[in-house]
Amino acid sequence: MTPTPIRLSLSILALAASGAVAQQATQSGADIAAETRKVLEGTAGQDTQGQATQPAPSESQPQQQPPAQQDAQGGAGAEAPPATVTAPGGTAAQPETLRMLQQGGAQPVEAQQGTPDSSGASASSGASDASGTAAAPSDTSSTEPMQAQTPKVPPTPEEIEAASYQGGPLPDGQSAITVKTQILLDRAGISPGIIDGWKGGMSESAIAAFETREGFTADGQLDSQVWDALTATQPAPMLQSYTITEEDVNGLSDPLPEDYAELAELDQLGYTSVAEKLAERFHMDQGFLENLNPGTGWRQGEAITVVDPGPALETKVARIEVRKGTSRLAGFDESGRMILNYPVTVGSAQTPSPSGTVEVVAVAMDPTYTYNPDVNFQQGDNDEVLILPPGPNGPVGSVWIDLSKPTYGLHGTSEPDSLFQAASHGCVRMTNWDAEELALLVSEGVVVEFVE
Repeated sequence: MTPTPIRLSLSILALAASGAVAQQATQSGADIAAETRKVLEGTAGQDTQGQATQPAPSESQPQQQPPAQQDAQGGAGAEAPPATVTAPGGTAAQPETLRMLQQGGAQPVEAQQGTPDSSGASASSGASDASGTAAAPSDTSSTEPMQAQTPKVPPTPEEIEAASYQGGPLPDGQSAITVKTQILLDRAGISPGIIDGWKGGMSESAIAAFETREGFTADGQLDSQVWDALTATQPAPMLQSYTITEEDVNGLSDPLPEDYAELAELDQLGYTSVAEKLAERFHMDQGFLENLNPGTGWRQGEAITVVDPGPALETKVARIEVRKGTSRLAGFDESGRMILNYPVTVGSAQTPSPSGTVEVVAVAMDPTYTYNPDVNFQQGDNDEVLILPPGPNGPVGSVWIDLSKPTYGLHGTSEPDSLFQAASHGCVRMTNWDAEELALLVSEGVVVEFVE
């Protein structure tokens, strides 16, 4: 059945172990595709019985918390009042989780750490979010002169629509054919993450997941068989015209401060620009959206060009697999067929995601975030418990799907382009739009299996 959206509130004491810490990805796109082939081919019909046995990450060593995401994200609408939650019969939810769900008003917390500098502040800049992803510092030690480079011109709308497969894998860099492939994969329920036209690990792992579902040899490379299958039922244009509305330009947040006490005083952690809001709505990288629409003022009434990602999925998800080796989440219908597949960030070796099988307990749309320095970490000079408001730029994004293993959940992120570049403290992060789609397709009791 369709879940009842609620405002989920869990204390950071119960969820401190589920934060994220930035780590460089150690696998190339080819490695990811190869592992995808190995672990996805036998997904249907796997035994989903059993109980999670992996202990939660230790809370004994608090780490420094980076500021909330300062990138241009912003949403509209005031916080809705929490709904009353009745625990379903026979649920696997933990008593403490159920108690707090019934109380409502506070949120699940994924405490996510960056690397502190000598001053005690996070080494990441304001562009870092609570997902634990921080931009790598510029290397200023090199004494070699920079080589002059010809700027790469992004593909135009006309080039994207006209792109056709001419053989071979996706070209390196950004290209019209990669944009088109990403859009077609997204329409097929196999998310490439952000649509930006760049060849990379997320696109290759998405191709491999599509190949597996269709019964092809899964190598993560575009070929004529994959192209024909993707385009067989997708004759519509890849892009569409969209007129910016009054709702789009209203309800934005001002640039978000770094200090948690200041964040706690806000009504929402929303999008901070129209471009960011619309980029997420149409599954796009913000820079790519802006490049498609040069000279746009992002004002009400302006017509812009955006991706057409197709209709949202409607088939209900009966079982979920979180594939740690490929950093992807697969959803299956009652017959065992894979109907969706998203890129995700999972735990690291030091702070792993669960093992075994858990269940969906509840779904929280627009969750808030509780900061507790006594339990988890010290952010700036803040030494009191703070409740950060909801919003897509919050620490767990726009959705939290609570799991029956305490401190763990599936949720969104304020940095959708970071999914293959960081590791979490055990929870599973995905783009806000993928998390929102999944939230409407699951209900209490849906099995979630963590597969090594």
